[in-house]
Parts: sequence; structure tokens; C-alpha cells
Amino acid sequence: MSERPSPAGTGLTHIGASGEAHMVDVGGKAETVREAIAGGSVRMQAETLAMILAGNAKKGDVLSTARIAGIMAAKKAHELIPLCHPLLLTKVSVDIEPDHDLPGLRVQALARVTGKTGVEMEALTAASVACLTIYDMAKAVDRAMIISDIRLTSKTGGKSGDYKAEP
Repeated sequence: MSERPSPAGTGLTHIGASGEAHMVDVGGKAETVREAIAGGSVRMQAETLAMILAGNAKKGDVLSTARIAGIMAAKKAHELIPLCHPLLLTKVSVDIEPDHDLPGLRVQALARVTGKTGVEMEALTAASVACLTIYDMAKAVDRAMIISDIRLTSKTGGKSGDYKAEP
């Protein structure tokens, strides 16, 4: 089955002429090293941050659990996001740092692959799920936490070139 062009003037790559969704064929693309970094934050009460940093959350080690959840999520992005390609990721890391000015935690996720398509969705999924896990593990003491600022901060590799978000 051949791919149909997207509707006139839309420039959409996942939508055919009749409006049907399809997965983009990346078979003709060159394999290159591609990397994406995404971030997010979880704002919370200062007391909640202190509890997490002290390791006193009732559900356990919030930071380690959120890191693992983010890494696992990156590996499952194609199962969660329609039309997202499954990738053989070569690296995923999730870093979580306290920010007492928020107060809260800042999350940064990195995804890397040598492949034919980018890893932006994997990095964004990792950052999002790490933030959600932080919320889940501390919600018993602070339901007013705010997850925000989920965004792609940089990407390298691929046909579209490099990208770096404004600070």
C-alpha cells in the first residue's frame, strides 16, 4: 500500500488525503545518531520537598522510583503514542534535581538512538512519567503539587537538524 500525500496545504506527514492516519515510512532515511532532551518540573510545598529529599516518603524512595519510571516509559513510548515508531534506544537517562526556589523538583530526560527517526517522544514521555511518578508518590501529603513545563529542550541528528529551546 503506497502512502498518500497529506491534505493540500497541511504539510502533515501522518494524515493521508482522505484524513486517515498512518505511520510514516522512515525506511529510506539514513541511520544517524539522534538525541533528545526534555524536561519538566513538579512544584510542591517546601515541606513536601524536604520530605522527599530526606527519603521519608511513605511509598519509598521517590527520586529513584521516578528515575526508573521515566526510563521504563521511554522504552514504551511507541505503545502509548499512536503512530510513534518503536525504537532500539541506546541510552535513556533521567536526572532529578531539587529547586528550592520553586519549591520542587526539576526533571531532565535524555533519549538517544542510532536510527532512522528521532527520539523526541521518548524523551518527553520519560520526563512526563517521571513527573507523574513524583506526584503519585507524594500526593498523600501534597495534592496541590503542580506538574508543569514539560517540553523538548534540545535535539540533535536527523534531517531536520539540531534544535535548542530558548531558556
